Amino acid sequence: MTAQSPDIALAAAPISLEKPELDYPCGDAPEPGRAREVAPGVLWLRMPMPLGLNHINLWAIRDGNGWAAVDAGLQTPETAQAWRALFAGGGALDGGLTRLFVTHMHPDHIGMAGWLTGKFDCQLWMTRLEYLTCRVLAADTGRAAPDDAIAFYRKAGWDDEAIEVYRTRFGGFGKYVHALPESFRRLSDGDTVRIGAHDWQVIVGTGHSPEHACLYCPALKLLVSGDQVLPRISSNVSVFPTEPDADPMADWLASLDKVRAAVPDDVLVLPAHNEPFRGLHARIDYLRASQMQALDRLRGALAEPRRAVDVFGELFSRPITGSGGLLGMATGESVAHLNYLLARGEAVREVGEGQCYWYRMV
Repeated sequence: MTAQSPDIALAAAPISLEKPELDYPCGDAPEPGRAREVAPGVLWLRMPMPLGLNHINLWAIRDGNGWAAVDAGLQTPETAQAWRALFAGGGALDGGLTRLFVTHMHPDHIGMAGWLTGKFDCQLWMTRLEYLTCRVLAADTGRAAPDDAIAFYRKAGWDDEAIEVYRTRFGGFGKYVHALPESFRRLSDGDTVRIGAHDWQVIVGTGHSPEHACLYCPALKLLVSGDQVLPRISSNVSVFPTEPDADPMADWLASLDKVRAAVPDDVLVLPAHNEPFRGLHARIDYLRASQMQALDRLRGALAEPRRAVDVFGELFSRPITGSGGLLGMATGESVAHLNYLLARGEAVREVGEGQCYWYRMV
């Protein structure tokens, strides 16, 4: 299985839609090692990341005499230092953790899960597919890049330099992920989980990751959205070599509709990146509409045959250069858009020059 990078959303290409005016009522983010209360018994934490997207938001919910944490941060010395400050005497979480919820298996969300559950002898709660997928990806450490993965990226249009960089980077998923606990408590779509004084509903979304869990508390009017809905950037939706004909874009769009139908508009959304916000329905409507416009631009580009690497300009607002992780993410997202059109019979895919896949509208 191929390694997946920590999720760093690529900005969509400029569009004419007017962005909704969202409300950001919680102010500036807390410094690493500190916390800010955003609702009774609910704390906002922020951890640093040594990546283009330089932070992740985590959440702590009062749970009896301790705290239930939601997401864990990358496995880095800086994240460990911030957690230790929170648990120190007089720190915001000096009661320790009762359990850990993880929204999904990307390293910035699950990286420190094994360390935290071991430190407090507490249980990891997450969906089954996210847990198992993480275990499989972590097992890639030390493996050579498989032939199927090399073939996938060659068909997308990668040159020899990009392929060689991919070979050297393959198996890096485990770099930022502490060894997971050997067991977990399964979360399923529609579950109701009691955390402290309130019930939280599990809403599972797909597309960004296999079985992403959001947590919705009607009493507190809060939605922990993870990466399913973000206020300033869009979620990375990609196809990977392990399932080259997948249609994650359709999954993600359906999940947006599902969240909109299940969660009222008056909630405070607690996202994994950027700041807590209000305006959930307007943001979902904008994300869906902007995605439709991106697909329209792609349809126009496919009047002539194009490879996956030839349509970056229609999909992303920043230039995609080099041969590293950004190229991999852009390629995965491009193939996701192209597969969406293929699955609906709008486009066809043919093997052409250089044994690449060439796409064109029907």
